[in-house]
Amino acid sequence: MLDAWIQDYLELMAARKAPQTVRAYGSDLAQLSVLLDGQPDLTPTRLLEYLRKYSESPTTRARKLSTLRGFCRYLKQTERLRQDPTELLEAPIRRKRLPKALTLAQVEAMLEQVPPTKHPLRDRAILELMYAAGLRAAETVGADLKRLDLRERTLTVVGKGDKERTVLFGSKAEAALRAYLEFERVPPVQGDPLFTNDRGSRLGTRALQVLVKTWALHAGLPPDTSPHTLRHSFATHLLDGGADLKSVQQLLGHESLATTQIYTAVSIERLKKAVEEAHPRRRG
Repeated sequence: MLDAWIQDYLELMAARKAPQTVRAYGSDLAQLSVLLDGQPDLTPTRLLEYLRKYSESPTTRARKLSTLRGFCRYLKQTERLRQDPTELLEAPIRRKRLPKALTLAQVEAMLEQVPPTKHPLRDRAILELMYAAGLRAAETVGADLKRLDLRERTLTVVGKGDKERTVLFGSKAEAALRAYLEFERVPPVQGDPLFTNDRGSRLGTRALQVLVKTWALHAGLPPDTSPHTLRHSFATHLLDGGADLKSVQQLLGHESLATTQIYTAVSIERLKKAVEEAHPRRRG
């Protein structure tokens, strides 16, 4: 019975959520079914047992609890449960980790160095574009050439939830993209990917991660520098430069302003550090 309920729920979610989200729900609920032997024994005690067994961290527990809440809410709405057992469960306290951002000097060191990879024009174009537009890794590798407008310096990408947005970039990213497209882009074997590999296939996210790490390490940057670091740096540097939060939200493609507000904390911390280092009475 429980497996049938789960299947009904996932089919409903498939029409509302992104495929990767539905897969995560399916994985969580499959573990629940295994623990309960397929029986609808959805009591607070059994759900706590599930969370203790399958949650390795507060973050994982919070995600799995969110899955349980959505599932049980659905069961109550469809009158398969009289009460929602998750109402008695408490969410773990999660400390928000401030995103790491590179300094302007670090970004310059990374982008202006002698290319350390065998595709210097492509890789520089990728890095310039990601930093200039605040792109996610998936948005970067998923970009198509036909959605690029070099004259207007815009690119339309598909973000989370399959939502399109148009991002902006500057003259340095434009120059890097023009050089790559003229001299180094391998014609695609299928589709219209902006960034291709040696075989003409769309560049993958794993290759992108390796690319970023290679350039970062070669420039002497922290070893945990990632594609998301460039996105964090983009947002932080905009706020440092005086951009308003709403504009940054739109550029990043965040649905909620609250998601973008974490960058204000990063920006404020950087300002505090600048004051502490430069103010003549900082030790007073």
